[in-house]
Amino acid sequence: MAQVKITVRPNGPYRVEVAEGSVELVDVNGNQFDLTGKPAFSLCRCGGSVNKPFCDGTHSRIGFQGAELAVKKVEG
Repeated sequence: MAQVKITVRPNGPYRVEVAEGSVELVDVNGNQFDLTGKPAFSLCRCGGSVNKPFCDGTHSRIGFQGAELAVKKVEG
């Protein structure tokens, strides 16, 4: 089983589920975000959250439309 599960929510955020302490989230300068007590969290995908990189639900207010489905590899 994967140690990290990332689910693309329909027209919403990336939902990250992980054992506490087993993933590190850092900003562009290498500073860590505090994930203490967060075995799951949602990352903004629409760009509108005021709590970036975390989702604050803005996607539903701005009508964000995303592509969610995995594309099957075609052999050939």
